[in-house]
Amino acid sequence: GDHIIAIGGRTGRDGIHGATFSSAELTDSHADEFSHAVQIGNAITEKQTLDVILQARDYEGGPLFSAITDCGAGGFSSAVGEMGEKVGARVILDNAPLKYRGLSYTEIWISEAQERMVLSVPKENVEKIMAICASEDVEVCDLGTFGYNNEAGEPELILTYREQEVGRLSMPLLHDGIPTPTREAQWTPGKYQTAQSHPVADKPSDMGDALKTLLAHPNIASKHWIIRQYDHEVQGGAVVKPLTGVNQDGPSDASVLRPKLGSNKAIALGGGLQTGMGEKSKGDSYWMTLAAIDEAVRNVVCTGADPSRICILDNFCWPSCDKPENLGSLVRSAEACYDGAMAYKTPFVSGKDSLNNQFTTDSGEVISIPPTMLISAMGIVQDATKTCTMDAKAAGNILLVIGNTTSAMCGSHYTMSYSDSSRSTDVPKTDLHDGPSQAAIVAGLIHHSKVVSAHDCSDGGLLVAAAEMAFAGSIGLDVDLSAIATNEKLDDLAAAFAETPSRYLLEITPENLDEVIRLLRDKQIPFGEVGRFNDSDKLTVRSSDAGQLLDQPLADLKASWLGTLDW
Repeated sequence: GDHIIAIGGRTGRDGIHGATFSSAELTDSHADEFSHAVQIGNAITEKQTLDVILQARDYEGGPLFSAITDCGAGGFSSAVGEMGEKVGARVILDNAPLKYRGLSYTEIWISEAQERMVLSVPKENVEKIMAICASEDVEVCDLGTFGYNNEAGEPELILTYREQEVGRLSMPLLHDGIPTPTREAQWTPGKYQTAQSHPVADKPSDMGDALKTLLAHPNIASKHWIIRQYDHEVQGGAVVKPLTGVNQDGPSDASVLRPKLGSNKAIALGGGLQTGMGEKSKGDSYWMTLAAIDEAVRNVVCTGADPSRICILDNFCWPSCDKPENLGSLVRSAEACYDGAMAYKTPFVSGKDSLNNQFTTDSGEVISIPPTMLISAMGIVQDATKTCTMDAKAAGNILLVIGNTTSAMCGSHYTMSYSDSSRSTDVPKTDLHDGPSQAAIVAGLIHHSKVVSAHDCSDGGLLVAAAEMAFAGSIGLDVDLSAIATNEKLDDLAAAFAETPSRYLLEITPENLDEVIRLLRDKQIPFGEVGRFNDSDKLTVRSSDAGQLLDQPLADLKASWLGTLDW
């Protein structure tokens, strides 16, 4: 008996077959065939719709709706079809507001136009919902009612258009009537090989050459050109912005927002992206996925998030899973999602997949992406006044690296950039005990104001992260690679550029150093006192074996980092 209430944007042809398009292999004809598949968003309508939903949810006396879902893939067809699975539904398609005339009832039913929500609203609450929508200038329509069974007593979906029945289907058939396919998945463990992407040389000429090359790598280089195109300041609620530092151009680990300006509670938003170590059959997507989860957690922890209050989302980007080896790597990745979520106690609250990321040219050549995992993280920051940023704060402060460094460099940006056969081709492995433990310790230090800056050590390794901290704060830094924590003999390149998971760089004042070190030792957390900030305008690097390895002006390093995508 509940009414099917749709609120938000109007329905148009944009987005039709969007889900089909995003899951299909691309060819040279797709630009013409699927030009309509891209949805056209409207941020203002989205915000107005959200405000309506919050008011209806928090209505005095209880929520005005009994169920809610968004119009995502499949539009009304999936939203109403899923909500009415157990009770059936009768839908009046011509009640839907349209962007323009001429849509067929099929197009109305399957359009994936943006900013639309479907609510199940008891009859007595319909007018209240309508009034809230009117007050927020949000369009609303009554698409019909839930609660229809056929003669056999099965829930049934009925579609009408201009008083004519145009569709009828039993819900059991819709949901359970089509057999699911059985596919073959293969994964063969073996010697991991380093994934490479257009190496610039066999080996770097020196440490400075390697550092500048990695800072200029498109994955690492500044994204300021796109960040500054979009509004990342909403109602003055941004505590930590995407860019930070003395010139507001350093790479924040995460953004921190205060949704309610009257409260000091905030939300940290960050991500972890891994691709190189899952390169087709050369790497291992299990460890790639764990590294992405670990990186996402570290990014929000570095800005002040409580690691016990983090949730995550997955985004699988894979080549065709019709190939058993690709499906096998997808299964490995899914297994890692479970193991990582359980270890870090970070529930997956949503996700997305795009499983045919490849393109067939008109000559028949297939170009496919490597398996790629993006993990997005949202974490509660208990006190927004205690957030932390990654830019160095003062000369005289000490730089600690938290976590062990290993020689494993499969998928690292160094091995993407150099075809250096002397590097270890093992995949870096996330320790599911050490990772969560180190996150908890770092979060506690930040919460108790023992850390003045924090940066996750990931893409490019320790030296890239240290350089970013130094030039973001315009403060010189001297680094001793011999001081890192490790359980093996590392050469200087591995110490500088290995991308071992679960590591953090922390800037500590001299006054807090002894207390921090005592805590780390008590908790048996590996760490190294690898550097000290100074009044120079340079990054200097040394080791006990090689002596002076690098002496570079911060301005030169920053220019390398800014230049690649300075469009």
